[in-house]
Amino acid sequence: MARKKKGNPVHGVLVLFKEEGQSSAQAVARVKRLFNAQKSGHGGTLDPMACGVLPIAFGEATKALPYVLNADKHYKFTLKFGAETQTDDREGDFTLTSDKRPTEQELTDVLEGFKGKIQQVPPAYSAIKVDGKRAYDLAREGQEVELEAREIEILALEVLKFSPEQATLRVSATKGTYVRSLARDIGRALGCYAYVSYLEREKAGKFTKNQSILLKDLEIAQEKGHILESLLISVSDVLDDIPAYEVTEAEASKLKQGQPLKLNVAQGDYRALYQNQLLSLIEVATDATVKIKRNFNLDIEEKS
Repeated sequence: MARKKKGNPVHGVLVLFKEEGQSSAQAVARVKRLFNAQKSGHGGTLDPMACGVLPIAFGEATKALPYVLNADKHYKFTLKFGAETQTDDREGDFTLTSDKRPTEQELTDVLEGFKGKIQQVPPAYSAIKVDGKRAYDLAREGQEVELEAREIEILALEVLKFSPEQATLRVSATKGTYVRSLARDIGRALGCYAYVSYLEREKAGKFTKNQSILLKDLEIAQEKGHILESLLISVSDVLDDIPAYEVTEAEASKLKQGQPLKLNVAQGDYRALYQNQLLSLIEVATDATVKIKRNFNLDIEEKS
C-alpha cells in the first residue's frame, strides 16, 4: 500500500524575493512549510550573499520550470575595485590587491569587450561538479580547482553608478553566466582587480522583481488568514508563452495514456488543455504526429 504523502497537493509558482543571509534551500524549506506543500523546487540557485528573484515551484509546477528558466537572467551588482578574493565576492579572503583605480571611461571602454558571446571560467567556489564532488567543497578543502571555460552571452551591460572605489552595473545574460566571474574578469581587464560586494537578481526567465514577495510579508499574510495559494502563478500561466490547444475528450484520453495521436495544427509546441485545464506539453511534427514532452496531473475531472 502506497504511503500517503505529507502536506497538501499545492500546484503553482511563487516568486520569492530572497533576502541576503540565507541559502536558496533554506528559503525554499521555509516557504514550503508555510504552504504545507507536498512537493517543491526552485529555479536557479542564489548564493546566500545574493538577493533577488527566486521562483519556487510546487507540485506539478516543478515540471514546468525547466521550460521557462532557460531564458535570460538580469542582475544588478556592485563591483568593488582594488582586490580579488577567493570566492570572487565580499565573503572571501583577499588573494590579490592593487592601488590602481579606474576612471569611469576606462570602465565603460573595458565593458565593450565583454558584450556578446565570450568564454567564461566559472568561480572555483561554485556548485559545478568535478569528479563527482562540488567545486566549492574541493576549494574549501584547500584543493586546486580548475574549471573549463564555457561560452556564455552577455546581452547587455551598463554602468548605473560610478565612483573611484566601486561601480554599480546591470547585466542581462544567458543561462549559465556567473556574475562573480564577470566581476573578476572585468577587474583583471582594468588592471586593478575587482570582486562583487552586492548582487541582486532582478529577473529570472519570465519571473520579475515586481511579481515577487518577501518571506516576511508571506508570513504576515498567513498570520492574517489570507489564502496563500492566491499568490501562486498557475501551472498553465507559467507556460503561457506557449500556444494553447483545447483537445477533445478522446484526444485527452490518448495523451494521458501515452497513445499515438495526430492533431491538425501547425508544427510547434503547444499546451494541450482539456476543459480549460492543462493536460500536457506537446510537440506537433510536420506530419501532425504528437510527441508528449510532459504530462501534468492536475486532478482534471473526467466527463461522465
